[in-house]
Amino acid sequence: MSSNIKPSATLPSCSTALNVAAVAFDMDGLMFDTEAVYDKAASTLLGRRGFKYTDKLRDEIMGRPPEYCFRRMVETYSLKESWRELGRENEEIFVELLKDGYATTPGLLELFDELDRRGIPRCVCTSSKRFVADEVLKKHDVRKRLDFVLTSEDVVNGKPNPEVYLKAAERFGVSPLSMLVLEDSAAGCAAATSAGSPCCMLRAYHNVRVDFSLALVVVERLDAPELLSLLGGD
Repeated sequence: MSSNIKPSATLPSCSTALNVAAVAFDMDGLMFDTEAVYDKAASTLLGRRGFKYTDKLRDEIMGRPPEYCFRRMVETYSLKESWRELGRENEEIFVELLKDGYATTPGLLELFDELDRRGIPRCVCTSSKRFVADEVLKKHDVRKRLDFVLTSEDVVNGKPNPEVYLKAAERFGVSPLSMLVLEDSAAGCAAATSAGSPCCMLRAYHNVRVDFSLALVVVERLDAPELLSLLGGD
């Protein structure tokens, strides 16, 4: 699938009733507060090398695929390791930190129940690697409630490129315009809107400096009335 595909239709306004045929979830920071775990992992990774993980770097790499994130670390701190070496070490730290527990985003399970009631299929489109996604999605057996999961290993071009959301819509067999995307990063929102999909953004502590102007609606929990109303019907 070409990464240069442009939206074929104009995105609806927040007052427009959507014909939602499927829902695509981002994972980290959207479904679970794993951004806090990533912060700890990155701080540990860089701390071992005598550096501090800054808010500026975090804002820049949020929602991006692993290669971009760790290349930026190498460049920012003039590290001797390759981005792949950093990525493997960070993955080990992250998975170990998951054992300490991580919070579920308020309203996630209630939204899943509502999607079940309406018979709306859903997937995850994450910039994480598949092994990491599998570990995170074990919580509450969330993986069993998803139709499929797309990771950074399933695309050539990561977010903000629209490839992952175009692939998701294709796999659902629906138009991107009828696939509601739930995101928490600027890169993710850009990917969704570039694919032609309406995007609902979750506002949380980790993205207070992010520009959400491309979002159709912004909510603070996943069962917010503003989000549920986008699903249409009763």
